[in-house]
Amino acid sequence: MNLYFECKSGISGDMSVGALLDLGASRENLDRALKSINLENEFEYKITEQPVNSIKTTDFDVVIKGEASHCHEHHHEAGGHCHHHGHGGGHIHRNLDDVNKIIDKADTTDSAKELAKKIFKIVAEAEAKVHNKDISEVHFHEVGAIDSIADILSFAVLYEDLNPEKVYFSSLTEGQGTVECCHGVLPVPVPAVCEIVSKYGLPVKISDNDGEMITPTGAAIAAALYTGEKLPDEIIIEKVGYGRGKRPYKNPVLRVMKLK
Repeated sequence: MNLYFECKSGISGDMSVGALLDLGASRENLDRALKSINLENEFEYKITEQPVNSIKTTDFDVVIKGEASHCHEHHHEAGGHCHHHGHGGGHIHRNLDDVNKIIDKADTTDSAKELAKKIFKIVAEAEAKVHNKDISEVHFHEVGAIDSIADILSFAVLYEDLNPEKVYFSSLTEGQGTVECCHGVLPVPVPAVCEIVSKYGLPVKISDNDGEMITPTGAAIAAALYTGEKLPDEIIIEKVGYGRGKRPYKNPVLRVMKLK
């Protein structure tokens, strides 16, 4: 079994998780892994079916608890935009080592943990480059860290459950303009996404959509799995999963196909 990520409508962490759930990856494995990291006091998550342009999609929604919830409402699945460098402001701050320790606690396979760590490291390295910091100095404040931990760990668990032999990606499609985050206005593609697609040679197309279609988490998922291998001229589609995104553009859906 192979997977094809059709990223013509962008890619983000929550879209990727939703698409794999929609394909039939184990909800039980996901629930067990997220429960085992013992962060119920910081977030909860909802999995629902939501229509996008009359097509049934699966929505994976991380809900932050406590003081960070207001920022979270406006910047869901920022995937790096709200990462904070330094301390203060009353929020929980975690660096990459802290995040890896959380991942190590998860009740899941070693290969899922390694994939989650690989994806998170790609994001952290991009943030360090953008902000001219050592990777050990990059701190993720509560919103960015919790969203990313939930999305990335969930994706890794579901991906390992499906256990594809090969993975193919279309070009990643991005919007244009700017996106607003907790700390200001950033150009699209955001700097961390630019760093990731540049370093890993990910092909990108710019659409006429206004706003962000590729988040750093989404770009990091693609970077962790991208091999450069092209989709065969003929494929047999066994099943299709649709993951819903939160951004208000024309078709915020990631489509992932299971191929025979």
